[in-house]
Amino acid sequence: MKKLCMRITVLCMILIITAGTLPTAALAAKYDTDYENFDLVATSNGGMVSTSHGIATQVGADVLKKGGNAMDAAIAIQFALNVVEPMMSGIGGGGFMMVYDGETDETTIVNSRERAPAGATPNMFLDDNGNPIPFSQRITQGTAVGVPGTLKGLETAHEKWGTIPFQQLIGPAIKLAKNGFPVDDYLAQSIVNNESKIRRTAAQEVFLPNGEPLQEGEILIQEDLAKTFKLIRAKGTDVFYNGEIAEALATTVQEFSGSMTVDDLAQYDVKIDEPVWGEFQGYDIASMPPPSSGGVFLLQMLGILDDFDLSQYEPRSWEKYHLLAETMHLAYADRAAYAGDPEFVDIPVNGLLHPDYLAERRALIDLDSINQTPTAGDPWSYEHASPDYEITEQPDDRKYGETTHFTVADKYGNVASYTTTIEQVFGTGIMVPGYGIMLNNELTDFDAVPGGANEVQPNKRPLSSMTPTIVFEDDQPVLTVGSPGGPTIITSVLQTIINVVEYGMEPENAVAEPRIYTNNLNSYRYENGIGSEVIIQLNSMGHQFGSSPTSIGNVQSILLDHDRGLLKGVADNRRNGAAIGVDLNGNGKGKQ
Repeated sequence: MKKLCMRITVLCMILIITAGTLPTAALAAKYDTDYENFDLVATSNGGMVSTSHGIATQVGADVLKKGGNAMDAAIAIQFALNVVEPMMSGIGGGGFMMVYDGETDETTIVNSRERAPAGATPNMFLDDNGNPIPFSQRITQGTAVGVPGTLKGLETAHEKWGTIPFQQLIGPAIKLAKNGFPVDDYLAQSIVNNESKIRRTAAQEVFLPNGEPLQEGEILIQEDLAKTFKLIRAKGTDVFYNGEIAEALATTVQEFSGSMTVDDLAQYDVKIDEPVWGEFQGYDIASMPPPSSGGVFLLQMLGILDDFDLSQYEPRSWEKYHLLAETMHLAYADRAAYAGDPEFVDIPVNGLLHPDYLAERRALIDLDSINQTPTAGDPWSYEHASPDYEITEQPDDRKYGETTHFTVADKYGNVASYTTTIEQVFGTGIMVPGYGIMLNNELTDFDAVPGGANEVQPNKRPLSSMTPTIVFEDDQPVLTVGSPGGPTIITSVLQTIINVVEYGMEPENAVAEPRIYTNNLNSYRYENGIGSEVIIQLNSMGHQFGSSPTSIGNVQSILLDHDRGLLKGVADNRRNGAAIGVDLNGNGKGKQ
């Protein structure tokens, strides 16, 4: 019934709109907009795209069908996601992209993480009495907005790997923004959940037309965003970082009590990094280096768990979840103490991943009981150095952010794994008037209480959890993994890799398998599918899993089977994603 109603609603909206504008009808014909009809799994012998939104997947597949490579597709996808998932990512935010170059066999990180403006101060999230401002207030102010890096990151990546002109890759997003597309249930619910935040800014004109939230099936048109994309297409990224968009963006941030200036935008720089590497069950794992905490602590958890022989326990057994939970507690204790921007503080990466340190941490885990005091260890003893910061206690009022992850592989052997974000759903809720850009709240990823590795400093990048990852076997990429979900990202990637490598699951089953998340003894989450008797057993040991399951993450993944010359793409069913394959002749495989 829901599927039928959705189709009727969309059809009615298209008929109404096409009375005055034929392009929307053409757009609806080009892209399948029945969100319940997308394939979550696809196979091909040429290219593969998996994203969290079916329309964006189709945009990327179209690029591959025209002969573009993985980077061309990734750029077009990011612009399209800015339109169809405006609450999750876009040019008002930043991200981390991992790229495997099929020609050189090199794996590279394009780091477009946001930076703090020059006017940022270590105590800017404290009130007049020196107490942390509540997180719910911090995230809505101009002080929360980091200098956006996504657009500069896309430009940098295109210069290194792109083959189709950058201007052409923006085209599909311009059409989607100008002509509109049917709102899916996920976006509709996100608007309702964030109505008060949206209503404070120019965003209300877009997402609350006539004062009411857009409903599922209604057509979302973003004319200002289309104008912005056209400016970028005509004038390049300079118009964003130095031109009229920079002026409007800085003015808007200042109107909401932030300090950002056009100089901050003009001075933004992208970093090209190398991955952080580790091993698990004989596979090489490439993941994100600092200032993302994702890679280091993913590899730390895999290293701790590697000797437990998890597959001796059933995939949904209490033993498996107990060992996961205990490992998470230790890793997140280290993360809170030692993670930050390596341009500003020393991070004991080698110590955190040293085999002897992993053995120390592993020895703190007992199958029969919980560790009542999971605290940070001393990785510095393996670094022959000392920290240049303190361990600070932070308020425990942070809400989990959301974002988006997508992945692409092409017939040339290139692979991209890309996590991109504006942090909280709809970021700060602040939209740049006349330009349709939603602004991030990434600076709230800094510590509110100064003194630690992750304190606010000018031009510094806040700590992240984004974990786009590629698994290698015999120096060839065999699996891409990534997810949204704030700090839960790391554990979603962790469990997907364990499910594939340790339990031998097909990637679609590994992604669908229920997950848990816990970063301390007072914070537990779990998903449907984990039996009540398992939860009872875990809680009898001292864990505190609640009575209500929830959804954790949204993994997009590609399995690369080199023996058979096949790619398998998997989109997580926790959102309206899709996987589409393209064969060697450029024909699409999956819903088009």
